[in-house]
Amino acid sequence: MFLKTSQVEFKTRIRQQIDDPIMRKAVANAQERIGGNRQKMVDELGNWEAWRDHASQIRDHVLQNLDAYLYQLSEKVTENGGHVYFAKTKEEATGYILKVAQAKNAKKVVKSKSMVTEEIGMNPVLQQAGIEVIETDLGEYILQLDQDPPSHVVVPAIHKDRHQIRRVLADHLGYSGPETPEAMTRFIRQKIRQDFLSAEVGITGCNFAVAETGSVCLVTNEGNARMCTTLPKTHIAVMGMERIAPTFEEVDVLITMLARSAVGARLTGYNTWLTGPREADNVDGPEEFHLVIVDNGRSAVLGSQFRDVLRCIRCGACINTCPAYRHIGGHGYGSIYPGPIGAVISPLLGGYKDFKDLPYACSLCSACDTVCPVKIPLSKLILRHRRVMAEEGITPKAEQRVIKMFAYANSHPGIWKVGMIAGARAASWLIKEGKAPINIGAISSWTQARDLPDADGESFRSWFKKHQAQGKK
Repeated sequence: MFLKTSQVEFKTRIRQQIDDPIMRKAVANAQERIGGNRQKMVDELGNWEAWRDHASQIRDHVLQNLDAYLYQLSEKVTENGGHVYFAKTKEEATGYILKVAQAKNAKKVVKSKSMVTEEIGMNPVLQQAGIEVIETDLGEYILQLDQDPPSHVVVPAIHKDRHQIRRVLADHLGYSGPETPEAMTRFIRQKIRQDFLSAEVGITGCNFAVAETGSVCLVTNEGNARMCTTLPKTHIAVMGMERIAPTFEEVDVLITMLARSAVGARLTGYNTWLTGPREADNVDGPEEFHLVIVDNGRSAVLGSQFRDVLRCIRCGACINTCPAYRHIGGHGYGSIYPGPIGAVISPLLGGYKDFKDLPYACSLCSACDTVCPVKIPLSKLILRHRRVMAEEGITPKAEQRVIKMFAYANSHPGIWKVGMIAGARAASWLIKEGKAPINIGAISSWTQARDLPDADGESFRSWFKKHQAQGKK
């Protein structure tokens, strides 16, 4: 389980986001830029659908044999001198990480961007124990200063423009320079450099772990991850249990798909491979390495009808093409996983109680299905969530009653016929200039952005029967 990033009610939350012109402009510009670059890389690679098929098959193979690959990975990491910890829950994961940090008398931890550490709520646990945690990814660092959660799995500060970022730096760090990206980045770099040198522990995520060698792969566009894993004496890598590749050969395919889908590049700026702690004759690297493998509900998903979502490689391509995300941004979802992937995985890992609204933050346009590099049928899984919630009675009571009434009428032709005739006539009397006199619940939300069609008082069946008769004459 993981906590919501907002306690504001869903409809209020999305209204707040829709009314934020800076966020909407920033997200729209990013979607168009990343989407355009992605398409260039897809066209350049050629045989894109064949690559998608191959990547999907790799991920399916891993899921089908996950127990064997987890065992192989843990054995190899141990052989390389590292430590492996399997955490069933977020509490077990954060508890182990805290225990390692305290054993090292750590006062400061530097970390690179990691969605799984956000998922398990690692930072607050360490901070409550008196350990300072410094986010070293540029976007995450800015958000940490502003106490703002990430809104994208790849570009965490996508919702902020440079004017807002400068204000954050000025308010929290006394920055007085220009608001150019170069100047602000240089300022942050100087601030963080001393943290790298003084931190006792470095923490990273893990894009892929290679079972054959026990290696951890980090795919980044900044050099901060290498600093986190090289300078501190202890490195802790935290990974979701499904993020495994059998060999480097499969990782080659997955990284090819990840970089092109995430940021529209052939490769990201840094591809880092780490295999255990440093050896005796090495100068750089940590003296101690820990790999924390997190379940946190994934085992249940693996055995469910939503298993396909575990193929996800966290590229964010579905988010970058989603029209709903374009308007409500990441914070509209109230989860660290936004967009289509968030609409599927958040209810699975966090439960329907907190995330039952997310499967409805979707028009089912299926654009996400076409861009996913590992062919996850996201729109179908979102629709499946809706079906499960309906079957389990999680949907609102009023909606359940309306659906039952509709189903009853639809299963009785006589009632349906009378209803259609009466409804057509009532519509012609009541609908004026595209609006109905009574707007409540879902009808109100629907008509806020749409005009109802003008009604002529005739049902389709009556119209069809009349025209069919005229055709026979």
